[in-house]
Amino acid sequence: MSGFLRLLARNKLALGGLIVMSMIVLLALITPLLPLADPDVTNTADRFLPPFSEGAFLGTDHLGRDLLSRLMWGTRLSLAVGFSAAVIAATIGAAIGVIAGYYGGRTDNVIMRGVDMLMAFPYILLALAIVAALGPGLMNALIAVAAVNIPFFARNIRGITVGIAHKEFVDAAKLAGLSDAKIILTEVLPNVIPVIVIAMSTTVGWMILETAGLSFLGLGSQPPQADLGSMLGEARSALITNPHTSIVPGLMILVVVMAINLLGDGVRDALDPRLKSGALSRPMPATRVDRTGEAPPAPEDSLLALADLRTQFHVKDRVYKAVGGVDLSLKPGECLGLIGESGSGKSVTALSVMGLVASPPGVVTGGAVYLEGEDLVGAPYEVLRAIRGKRVSYIFQDPLATLHPLYKVGDQLIEAVSSHRRISRTEGRAHAIDLLKRVRIPNAESRVDSYPHEMSGGMRQRVGIAMALANDPDVIIADEPTTALDVTVQAQVLTLLDDLRRERGLAILFITHDFGVVAQLCDRVAVMYAGRIVEEGPTDAILNAPAHPYTSKLMACVPELGGGQRQLEAIPGLPPVVDKLPKGCAFAPRCHIGTEACRQGDIPLDPHGAGRRVRCLTPVTAPQSEEAAQ
Repeated sequence: MSGFLRLLARNKLALGGLIVMSMIVLLALITPLLPLADPDVTNTADRFLPPFSEGAFLGTDHLGRDLLSRLMWGTRLSLAVGFSAAVIAATIGAAIGVIAGYYGGRTDNVIMRGVDMLMAFPYILLALAIVAALGPGLMNALIAVAAVNIPFFARNIRGITVGIAHKEFVDAAKLAGLSDAKIILTEVLPNVIPVIVIAMSTTVGWMILETAGLSFLGLGSQPPQADLGSMLGEARSALITNPHTSIVPGLMILVVVMAINLLGDGVRDALDPRLKSGALSRPMPATRVDRTGEAPPAPEDSLLALADLRTQFHVKDRVYKAVGGVDLSLKPGECLGLIGESGSGKSVTALSVMGLVASPPGVVTGGAVYLEGEDLVGAPYEVLRAIRGKRVSYIFQDPLATLHPLYKVGDQLIEAVSSHRRISRTEGRAHAIDLLKRVRIPNAESRVDSYPHEMSGGMRQRVGIAMALANDPDVIIADEPTTALDVTVQAQVLTLLDDLRRERGLAILFITHDFGVVAQLCDRVAVMYAGRIVEEGPTDAILNAPAHPYTSKLMACVPELGGGQRQLEAIPGLPPVVDKLPKGCAFAPRCHIGTEACRQGDIPLDPHGAGRRVRCLTPVTAPQSEEAAQ
């Protein structure tokens, strides 16, 4: 509960709505205890007294009744009716939706067709018809408002229940012999309750408005009883001559509904588990930079270079050091492989190059990224926008999530070019076809008019590569582009990237988990662990004789064709949580040759032979490396 309140408090508008609504509810609860005049006593001699009159702080109405007293009692009544209608509608609607979604089939069809019939009527006309049939009265207005909102809850909850009813844990409950009623109560309902709460929080305001509307028309609260709608209805004849009689209840309706809606939006966001790890605001167009001190010097003879790059995620009071000081460099025509376990910081490093880490919560706190000597960390957004996709392109892991499902692939390729330079439709189409041919998509002239869902996974990945090549970039960052592909398509994609690199002099930063991919494509390899580079050097040298214990253990985990019955290694333990990194070497708790010295202080990335560097006090020697790999 405290976590929910903390997350809700981060939304300033929702917090304001909560404070205002709490004050209104508190006043409504203590109204019987306050020294207020009787709201129903008339005094025609004091009719239409203006606000701030003696004995009538908000004035009086056309019958001389105290407006402050009537406002307090009327607000109390309107809130009670609105919340009651919401609870009734949510309870009945949720029950209908859960039953229809869980049982499906004919039950679902019969129930939902009835709901559709109710939703076919304009809800206010349906409410008027119900009140007309039952007769005027506040209780009948409550029934009408609740009834017209039942279909809204039923349809929403039914959609959620359909997805839950086919989950594996529901199937497991059925196999365990639980009855349908018990499964609904113990398995389905707990997963549906957050949706019900969200729907209620966003509809209570409308129910108060609907009740007020019926009372305004004389179909809700009946004289002398007052609610906010009836107060407005009685004051409409004096709107011009004595506007305060309408302004007082009108402002209260505005404040109540606005506060409830703002609070409802905050509750919806706070209950969304996808937002609990970050702020509720929209991410910035470029990663926030909070760099202290001078930027490290730019390495020489590098097209792209990362110098002591540090990226963190600030979530509440915790700081996750996703990238803890990375040094990498790429030359024209070179392919550098970045390898490591999931969560080691590979993708965050790549996204930090172009300022694509979402802020909040991401922050670049140190280091520099040099593109031909120009520091991109902290560069204006216009500079980054001009470089993204033009000089540095990105191939994402999942092309189906990258490509827009509603646009043809040709249009998306044209957009990638037109965002950087003017291009005619004819020229753009010809260029798109040429790009598809370059990535060896057959029948490019017809495929250019295909939607992403009409292509296989391998073809979509090739379209992603074509999009990365659209503006002849100098650097391509490929984030595990072959992970979800079968081995045949994977080999084709790797061959394509290798050919393009050699033909066009592209520099490629290739992120992968696969040592086989590294061996086939990469000139150099960097091994990453807990946000830092632990070993770097030529691919052949590292694959034949890994120096860091982590690298050797990773390679020992890889099966080999023709390797017989060799037992695969397993690295004990788990990678450290990057907000609580241990002192010294982060791999020391899992290392088979670690010593107490490894846990004392920072370990530098020192040279280790020709063109190699390793972050280890006791690097693995060549015979040990070969033994670990075998």
